[in-house]
Order: sequence, then structure tokens, then C-alpha cells
Amino acid sequence: MRQRYLALLSVFASLPAMALTFQTRLENIEWKVEGDQFECRLSQPITDFGAGEFVRRAGEQATFRLKANGYSLASGSATLIAAAAPWQPGRGDLNLGAVKVSSGEVPFNTNQAQAGRLIAGLMEGRSPVIRHVLRDGGGAMEIRLLPVKFSKAYGDFQQCTAKLLPMNFEQVRQAEIGFPGGGIDLDPQAKRRLDTVLAYMKADPTVNRVELDGHSDNSGNRLTNRDLSRRRALAVMDYLKAQGVPEEQITVRFHGEQYPLVPNTNNANRARNRRVNIHLDRVAEQKPAVAPAAAPAPAPAPVSAPTATPIQTPTPSGTPPAKA
Repeated sequence: MRQRYLALLSVFASLPAMALTFQTRLENIEWKVEGDQFECRLSQPITDFGAGEFVRRAGEQATFRLKANGYSLASGSATLIAAAAPWQPGRGDLNLGAVKVSSGEVPFNTNQAQAGRLIAGLMEGRSPVIRHVLRDGGGAMEIRLLPVKFSKAYGDFQQCTAKLLPMNFEQVRQAEIGFPGGGIDLDPQAKRRLDTVLAYMKADPTVNRVELDGHSDNSGNRLTNRDLSRRRALAVMDYLKAQGVPEEQITVRFHGEQYPLVPNTNNANRARNRRVNIHLDRVAEQKPAVAPAAAPAPAPAPVSAPTATPIQTPTPSGTPPAKA
């Protein structure tokens, strides 16, 4: 018996390591669409692993990522594949390249081009497949999503993305308003740019600080240029105020010709230097400290009535006091 047991062990040890596969059963496949003005997500839960999801942020194209719920992947790289369906003879798998893998809740995130090709593949019935070598080197991991019900879910995803803001916070927080004509008036392009900034601020009330820095070229004298930069910054501030931004949230600075973007060597460069830079920020509101209530003054101690002391009438010296 012992020899048979050892023989079985040697057989199993000689077998190639099996791939660990995560895939939801066909009858349980579902796609979920969630989102708001800032981000839309199209996801498929993966049994015992987490989820695979397409994410599109405002101002960007979609990417594809994995979310691991309590499962840790080894750092390294994985191969992304748009696998052909078994019922599609003559079609081969499409290798979409390598993707970096790291530890954490979101260990895998593609670029926009790879996500676009995955979406196109899903519309054709292909399955997104991620193949990754296990941490201990003892085998491979395969994570697979299925294209079942994808077409309808993708339509809902497109409806969500149609409502996204034109830009996200990282894109809108640093804006530049140009004054190519050399004056202080906002042209239509500047107003469109400001309207984009305002749209984001109205959607995200946590953005509560605006810093405006006015600049000029070096065409005039320093005092004139400094005043021009001030008036340009004030023109931007007036536009923001007219659209509902409180003045106390706006900080205005002006620098004249001191900080050019490019050398003032030709007309095109000077036009670029005539600008107002906008910086948005989120600043936590400081609540005024509440002074502690004053402790009540201690009640005055009761005053005892004075004790009457009998008064003796003095008598002449040597004369004893009279007896009662």
C-alpha cells in the first residue's frame, strides 16, 4: 500500500501545474451600469474574485480594469486577450498586449486603446481574458468575462457617458484664458473655456477656491503691463461672479511681464504670454471655534449675624462692681 501511495504522489508531482480559472457561470452572467456626471462604470461580477469593469471618466476615454475583492495578485505583467467564441470557427484569439499587474484592490488597468479593442471584441462575441503567472510560479491564473447580454448593457453605458462633464478635475483645475488681441476683453474662446470651468464647479461644490494670475507681454512699460495683467484678471473674476461664484472664493494676483510662458521674441509668443491662469482647489471649511460657556459664579457664602457681646460699664478704680 505504501509503495502504491508513493507511486501516485510521483505521478501527480510530474503533472504540469493547472491554471486557476475565475469565471462566472453562464446562467449567472450580468452586466451592471453605474455612474454620474464624473464617471461611468460597466462591470461584470466574477465569482470568487471580484469584477471586471470598463470605466470612463469625464474628459477621457474608457479603460478596463479588474477589481479584486480579497484576492491578491502577484506583481508583474499579464497578457490581455480578446478570445474568440467556440461557436465562431475560423476566428483566432486576439492578443492585445501586456498589462502591468500590482497588488491592491485594483491590480490591473489597461490603456484606452486596449479597452476600445476589448469593447469591439465583446460586440463581436469575444471574451476578455487575462492570463497571469501565479506568485509562487506554480501555475497560471486565467480570469475570463463572457459577452452574454453585453450589447444591451453597453447601450446603457453609452447613455451614461453622454451625460459626463467635458473635463474631470485634474484637467480643469489648471486652465488658461488667453487675450491674443492684446486688450482686456474676453473673446468667445475665452468664454467657452470659462463656461467649462464653471460647469465643473457647479457640479462639484467641493471646489471652493479660485486663484487668478494675470500676465502680460513686454510690449509696454512695466507699470502699464502690470496694470494690464490686473485688469485681465479682474475681467475673468467679473465673469465668474456674474455666473454665481462668490467673490470671497476668488483670489486675484497680477504679475505684468514677469512670468512669460515663452520668450517675447515675436508676435505669436507675445500673444501666448497675454493670459490669465486659473487654479481651482478644494479647501476644507474651518468652522469657527465655539467658546466654552462661562461657569456660573459661585453663590456668596451666607453672612452670619454678629454675636452680641455684653457691654460692661466701667467703674471707678478700687470700687467693686455692684452686686445684682
